Amino acid sequence: MSHMSSSPSESRREKARRRAGEFPAPPEPLAVPVFDSHTHLDLTVQEAGVPGGGSADPVESLITAAAKAGVDRIVQVGVDESSSRWGAELAARHPSVLAAVALHPNEAPLLSDLDESLRVIEALAQQPRVRGIGETGLDTFRTGEEGRAAQEAGFRGHIAIAKRYGKALIIHDRDAHEDVLRVLDEEGAPETVVMHCFSGDAAFATECVRRGFYLSFAGTVTFANAGNLREAAALTPAGQLMVETDAPYLTPMPHRGRPNASYLIPLTVRALAETRGSDLDELCAAISANGERVFGPWS
Repeated sequence: MSHMSSSPSESRREKARRRAGEFPAPPEPLAVPVFDSHTHLDLTVQEAGVPGGGSADPVESLITAAAKAGVDRIVQVGVDESSSRWGAELAARHPSVLAAVALHPNEAPLLSDLDESLRVIEALAQQPRVRGIGETGLDTFRTGEEGRAAQEAGFRGHIAIAKRYGKALIIHDRDAHEDVLRVLDEEGAPETVVMHCFSGDAAFATECVRRGFYLSFAGTVTFANAGNLREAAALTPAGQLMVETDAPYLTPMPHRGRPNASYLIPLTVRALAETRGSDLDELCAAISANGERVFGPWS
């Protein structure tokens, strides 16, 4: 998640209400299915609804719309105790959903008892269909100096949980590249690290690739001013590349500003294939294989 969203501001709620129902038309489906490595189905329903309007089961509608577009697997990502618990429960009953659980870095400074909240995350991490610890990391964009100690403590706690249970670590890194690497170096990175919504340049991408991290690109890679992300995507080995929505945010072009959902992944994948000069089907197959390697089988 690119922003803290478990309690959106009044203006964001108003904006979401205006946008509700304004999902873009479905893109051409992918011939070779991929997965969405990072989405927030709960927040998408809360803030934007579902494509096509009302539904008896809005979460199921989002999953179905994604499958029709060639996005047949989803990683539902938590940002606090309640969303992490919700995601774990959804994954336990839905064959195309796996869960990641964590306290978002902007959540950590707000908690009355960080250690107790981390114990909740650790308990959820032991469930078989919880395959990731995230999103966790550092965010100096929204949290000032006074909150950074709590952010870092939370990040270190999540790293320990990921290592203890052999789960992928999913990192939120906003304006904090050097500090993220410093903490990972000090703690020792887990075997599998995913840089969610990769936001660095080619130099930072090279450093992450060298360390064996996976780089997950969101709709931001399609933005006109995102040349640095396209350079990073171009140099990322196919075996370390993933794609995500971070829905309901970061909608790919040409629909920037409208609600995002997993069914729009084909727009980002096609942009990545063009940027890399890759065959689309081969890139989709590589992304799909990376998902199974990072998160294990969905079913």
